[in-house]
Amino acid sequence: MAAVLAMDAEKIEEVIAPIEGVQIANYNCPGQIVISGKKEAVEAASEKLKEAGAKRVLPLNVSGPFHSSMLVEAGEKLGKVLEDVEVHEPVIPYAANVTASYVTEASQVKPLLEKQVSSSVRWQQTMEMMLKDGVDTFIEIGPGKTLAGFMKKIDRSVRVINIEKLEDVENFSLEA
Repeated sequence: MAAVLAMDAEKIEEVIAPIEGVQIANYNCPGQIVISGKKEAVEAASEKLKEAGAKRVLPLNVSGPFHSSMLVEAGEKLGKVLEDVEVHEPVIPYAANVTASYVTEASQVKPLLEKQVSSSVRWQQTMEMMLKDGVDTFIEIGPGKTLAGFMKKIDRSVRVINIEKLEDVENFSLEA
């Protein structure tokens, strides 16, 4: 995997299209897209992207080709495990990163989870959809502020709250 900096997603898609074995893994935010796939294909794509004007292409130290077609079989195995899991109708729709759309029916959940393993994470598109629908406050739960950083590059006007430690929960307030 490699992070491509300062290049439009459309240009990245165009440059990597003829290279077999590489695809976009993450649409993080404007100026940061991650590619994934076979090691040699990612390396070749990285060189082509630099030649095409990417400011930087940074190899990522990861243990696998996440969100690439190389993981279709892993997604299918997840699908088999999910066969025995009962999923209820969502009470509140949630945004699925694999489609950048809302999930409103239980029947959508398992296929999307299976597909997510080998499909691009459409983080930017998902956040843009939610912004369009009027969401103005986002809460990042977990260590670090990576997603908050991406959100600032998507829209600096929104409020992002980080919940990293127990004391953050205790001090949590939606009041500005």
